[in-house]
Amino acid sequence: MSLELIEKEIQGCTNCGLAAGRTNIVFGVGNPKAKLMLIGEGPGKDEDLQGIPFVGAAGQLLDKILEAAEIKRQDVYIANIVKCRPPNNRVPSRKEAKACLPWLWQQLETIRPQIVVLLGSTALQNLIKPDAKITQMRGQWLESKSGIKIMPTYHPAALLRDPRRKKPVWEDFQQVRDEYKKLMNES
Repeated sequence: MSLELIEKEIQGCTNCGLAAGRTNIVFGVGNPKAKLMLIGEGPGKDEDLQGIPFVGAAGQLLDKILEAAEIKRQDVYIANIVKCRPPNNRVPSRKEAKACLPWLWQQLETIRPQIVVLLGSTALQNLIKPDAKITQMRGQWLESKSGIKIMPTYHPAALLRDPRRKKPVWEDFQQVRDEYKKLMNES
């Protein structure tokens, strides 16, 4: 199924309570054939208004991280665990995430990235293990059953709250950059 069809299907989604408060569904953005996919938590105010993930302050920081890692934003695909903004930017509940995950799995199956960066504990806990701790797992490569390399790291919003986390995220993205360059050189 194409990303366009998945996005069209999701437009009327009311699978959870988040639908009632949304301005726009924030489906995802980027290269539909991306080798690298970034997955965050959920849309904030700016994302909800524009319908595009990572366009607010955290997104601007993510753009700088990608640029420093010599990765073009337009070459990757960016999505979130939930497609609608949780009220007051709270963490989405397990129930809300569970309602949205089928859409994300469809995106992953369609895009078929070879590297996935999990931005923050919400992405880590909903895609890898419910009790996983980002502080313990960040910076370590994981691998899916289908061979996707997965790098958990802190969410850019966490860096805005605690700048001391910038160095570990940069270390993680250097690893991502190196793997990504290998993939690009192979193709």
